[in-house]
Amino acid sequence: MSKQLMKAIKEYAIPLHTHDDVSFLLNEIDDETFVLLGESSHGTSEFYQIRSELSKRLIVEKGFTFIAVEGDWPACLQINRYIKGYDKHIKSARDALKKVNRWPTWMWANEEMLELIEWLKKYNSKQPENKKVGFYGIDIYSLWESMDEIIHHLEKSNSQMLNATKKAFACFEPFNRRPEKYGVAAAFYGETCHEEVIRLLTELRLNKHELTNNEEDSLNIEINALITANAENYYRTMVTDDNGSWNIRDKHMVQVIEKISQFYGEHAKGIIWEHNTHVGDARATDMADEGIINVGQIMREQFGEAALFIVGFGTNFGTVIAADQWGVNYERMDVPKAKSRSWEDLMGKAGPHDKLLFFNQKNRELFSETIGHRAIGVVYNPNYEHLGNYVPSSMSNRYDAFIYIHQTNALTPLEVEAVYL
Repeated sequence: MSKQLMKAIKEYAIPLHTHDDVSFLLNEIDDETFVLLGESSHGTSEFYQIRSELSKRLIVEKGFTFIAVEGDWPACLQINRYIKGYDKHIKSARDALKKVNRWPTWMWANEEMLELIEWLKKYNSKQPENKKVGFYGIDIYSLWESMDEIIHHLEKSNSQMLNATKKAFACFEPFNRRPEKYGVAAAFYGETCHEEVIRLLTELRLNKHELTNNEEDSLNIEINALITANAENYYRTMVTDDNGSWNIRDKHMVQVIEKISQFYGEHAKGIIWEHNTHVGDARATDMADEGIINVGQIMREQFGEAALFIVGFGTNFGTVIAADQWGVNYERMDVPKAKSRSWEDLMGKAGPHDKLLFFNQKNRELFSETIGHRAIGVVYNPNYEHLGNYVPSSMSNRYDAFIYIHQTNALTPLEVEAVYL
């Protein structure tokens, strides 16, 4: 089978000589509402550079209206406020990215993101208010920061909901802003804040008319309320059920994408940046055997396959930014050559150069065989990657296209102090 796969790769792959060659990909994207751009690691320079170039061209040439990334809503909203000109105190993209201070900070606070953020700022400066492109985080982790944002907004607007909101959030005070403490207490001792959060979320939705829409205030408070409810559920579930908490997280990310799309109206078109494990359809991997779903699967089921274009990314070898355990300082690590007979190994053996491969009705069956596909997380040990860093995948069912960079380099993190995990 490997020889047949390699033959098919040689026949259908398009060589990539420069980042400008992504034009081939732009030509394939037509009426899709969402383009999902993956990555096989959170610390590879080329993945960020190529996604940036693709995103800029999707905005200019295809009318895409927002970028949504695997990051925290409150921190990314500061970037959004900078590129839309709402916050006059943030003077540069570097200042905006330093707001990203949750570990792993390097995912968004890196040199590779600076140029894109400044480009978005310049692009928006020439657009009317209703045409400005947004930048948002769709992840679930910002429980306390999102509660802070809600309180701040309600105080600013002298809302009648302020006292009830403070009372509901007081339930979390004994846990000292440590989500793992809340998770253990909720999972094993029944000390949950679930009812308080759901009651508050309902009240905020019922009183949505009270919220102003100045500088996206209504969207901000709605998403932070959603994060509070879903993060409470996530941390309560995380302690006893890894797969269950994964599903809560990915469902949440789709909910946020939906809310952003509704905010932008009937012409909304979103570019989604996340790890391959989130954007590549889980039904085409062994994740499905364990009852795990992900963003790509949910969105295909919910919006229809024709509404999405999913692009996976991978590499054969190089360097990467990662950490050897959760919460510790990052390192520049060597990525060894891909495991024999893996997807990345065959892509390299089909020609030691960068390439783009489309999966369509003409060739999809040729690439439907299940094969190991490399995935590197923020925690990584190159010496043991052959034991757990390859996800069995049917590549042509997981993605609509795949970008292979033969040798990649670690991105360059900004110096940001991680103040919380």
